[in-house]
Amino acid sequence: MISGISEAKLKDWEQAQKPFQLIDVREADERVAHNIGGDWIPLGEIIRRREEISREIPVVFYCRKGIRSQIAIQRLLGTGQFNSDLLFNLTGGIGEG
Repeated sequence: MISGISEAKLKDWEQAQKPFQLIDVREADERVAHNIGGDWIPLGEIIRRREEISREIPVVFYCRKGIRSQIAIQRLLGTGQFNSDLLFNLTGGIGEG
């Protein structure tokens, strides 16, 4: 099962300075239109660039609606190299901005 994290909880982590990695899995044009920060690894590159993803701290993935970020997590879990307890999907995505 993929764990979700709300935008409010993510803000709590930021305010508490909890270490985590934030990854945007959207395409370049979407990132230009609205960006909440973090690393940028488009969904199509997630497996090839998996070494850029932490295995030590929580990792929060996001996209517009939360679907591609969930797919990214599923693909990473399929490699057997990641702990599901450290991968989070931003619930509902970031919307239109």
